Amino acid sequence: MPDKINIKRIALLGSTGSIGRQTLQVVDANPEYLKIKVLTAFDNAELLVKQAVRYLPELVVIGNDKKYMTVREALKNSPVKVLAGLDAISDLMEMDNFDIVLTAMVGFSGLMPTIRAIKKRKTVALANKETMVVAGELIRKLAIDEGVTIIPVDSEHSAIFQCLAGEEHNPVEKLILTASGGPFRDKDIEFIKNVTVEQALNHPNWTMGRKITIDSASMMNKGLEVIEARWLFNVPPENIDVVIHHQSIIHSIVQFEDGSMKAQMGIPDMRLPIQYALTHPHRIKSDFPRLSFADYLNLSFEPPDTKKFRNLAISYEVLRKGGNLPCIMNAANEAAVNAFLSGRIGFIEMSGIIEKVLDKSKYIGNPSLEDYQNSDKEARMLATQLIT
Repeated sequence: MPDKINIKRIALLGSTGSIGRQTLQVVDANPEYLKIKVLTAFDNAELLVKQAVRYLPELVVIGNDKKYMTVREALKNSPVKVLAGLDAISDLMEMDNFDIVLTAMVGFSGLMPTIRAIKKRKTVALANKETMVVAGELIRKLAIDEGVTIIPVDSEHSAIFQCLAGEEHNPVEKLILTASGGPFRDKDIEFIKNVTVEQALNHPNWTMGRKITIDSASMMNKGLEVIEARWLFNVPPENIDVVIHHQSIIHSIVQFEDGSMKAQMGIPDMRLPIQYALTHPHRIKSDFPRLSFADYLNLSFEPPDTKKFRNLAISYEVLRKGGNLPCIMNAANEAAVNAFLSGRIGFIEMSGIIEKVLDKSKYIGNPSLEDYQNSDKEARMLATQLIT
């Protein structure tokens, strides 16, 4: 262990979700290194209050304005300041009481806080992949201009980030993202047409939030990760591959121009990439379960079926065309997933909604931030019309 690690003061955006709760587990295990200064949640006021009482951050923000009085009343006898609204989550980036912001918000809502954090030159631990999907080119340029490090938290991108450590001057030939294949990897189209929400939420390897679990089942999550990887690591789409690796032991692979490959491995546990992001560039001791090859005598690999899982093919297509299309796809997908989870459309119909929204939307080759915001809004409206 390094002789001295400075305490990291953390703003945790999305503290009540799956990544947020696991981040707090990492903080609990490392109180000498990690300190919570800000907690935010959108709607889960009850859990946010419990977290605030336990961790005593300087500030909490509840994104849903209607829950403000509930949170404020519950914390009135504590030293914790309470704010409300999505704008307040972005505005808190101006504070100087934290060093690193972990963005675990779901969907498009993570974009503006990330932009504001970069402009304030905060280190960003990025668990909100949609930020890079929606506006990856803009975010990458802004981070370079401001000299800000973006440390990915997604297991696949954390794996690539770790494999690239010390390889700054060695050109990358290919990135290989692994995918579990989700719960329907071995099912045929007829089965997939009739899957239930409960079946789609039953992921074989990972414990995640509802939205990302559905994305994993439809392979949209992997499509989003391809787009995110393109901008995080500045690798063109044709040099990013996806391989189905059902055991989820190898989290991703980097191939260099000499043909050598480096892979990062471990059991499926999001706490490891979370801890790595929060303590980077150091590795600190953990009590996470260790990988034993005696438990995994066979590791399998196979190509993805993009005919059965159309979302992956759609993602590559919008990435190649660029502009505002990834933003449109992301918005349409969020609307489609919500509709599936509420029983308004079937599992297969989600891809159809996304394709129709893309066909009907205006293409902008060099979008501004305002263009991204408008494209997101218009795509959601169009998706809603198609669903209803």
